[in-house]
Amino acid sequence: MEPQPGRSRREPFRRAGAAAAPHVELALATGRTSMRQRRARLRAKSWQVWQCAVAAGVAWFIAKDLLDHPTPFFAPVAAVVSLGTSYGQRLRRVAEVTVGVAVGVLLGDLITFQLGTGAWQLALIVGLAMTAALLLDAGTLLINQAAIQAIVVATLAPAAGASFLRWTDALVGGAVALVAAAVVPRAPLRRPREQAGVIVRKVSALLRAAADSIEDGDAARSLEVLRDARSTDSLVAELRAAADEGLSVVRSSPFRRAHKGGVRAMADLVEPLDFALRNTRVLVRRVAVACYRHEPIPTSYAGLLRDLADCSDSVAAELAAGRMPGAVRADLVRLGRETSQAARTHDLSAEVVLAQVRSIVADLLAVSGMDPLVATDQIPPLVDD
Repeated sequence: MEPQPGRSRREPFRRAGAAAAPHVELALATGRTSMRQRRARLRAKSWQVWQCAVAAGVAWFIAKDLLDHPTPFFAPVAAVVSLGTSYGQRLRRVAEVTVGVAVGVLLGDLITFQLGTGAWQLALIVGLAMTAALLLDAGTLLINQAAIQAIVVATLAPAAGASFLRWTDALVGGAVALVAAAVVPRAPLRRPREQAGVIVRKVSALLRAAADSIEDGDAARSLEVLRDARSTDSLVAELRAAADEGLSVVRSSPFRRAHKGGVRAMADLVEPLDFALRNTRVLVRRVAVACYRHEPIPTSYAGLLRDLADCSDSVAAELAAGRMPGAVRADLVRLGRETSQAARTHDLSAEVVLAQVRSIVADLLAVSGMDPLVATDQIPPLVDD
């Protein structure tokens, strides 16, 4: 078939390429985001990685060169497993690894000495080791270590007497891990404050975007803002994990005990920040619904949202400076009182938006260190027209 006049043979390919372009762009953007996240994760964990690497080398040196153990493979294993890549519960991990090794090695050595090695002996050793660990009311790590070490003894070193060397290796690795666990940088102590600032700045950005939607009524953009708001659950989870990690550091490191008060104060912000972000999502959703349904919201409410966003930025700035945001209380209280005099329309969307503004003000007052009930009392009741 001859091509129609004015049409190129390449036209279908151009159309296919144009149709595929958005998908290609999305794939590339996703890949770039994923790579940034991987690099950020590596930066966040780089200290723990090097700490584990150095601890493994030191444990091997002590067991091999100082204690003259022939193959002290479990010394570095115990050090690395005990330290891990998280600061949380390091002391418990050291204890569980050490006890797990003791149980597994003892049972493995006894049974192989009495019954020899084989498939059924191996099954018996693993079953008894895990049973003993469970009877000790052990955690998962201890149970797994008991089973693994029983397997190692039964298959690689069945000769009697090897258990003492392995037990000593476990002590060496655990001791090195304990010393290394005490050497902790300030980064995990800063992380809760930094993550709290990330959440408050996100609240600020969502409030400003919602204010724009109130003013121009752009339904498509308001729905995009809603999708963004619904993707924020991980921010609070990261804050909670950072707070737990910081508390673990000040409990386990004698060099960081002086920071306990500050880390505890940051941990206390998890709940009010969670509430503030949840209330912001509800507000953004109602603004999106109002834009989609062409329901009116007073433009003065957009001004309230922008003022609240400014207060949020001030809270984030205080947190970034290492201070509790008490200096922002006066502005928040003033804004809360302004909301009680705001124009009322009695339309559902407008009422929900106004109520959520007042709730977020109370949440940020709690973030500033004010008792949540006292914060609520700072906001007068709404005045009916």
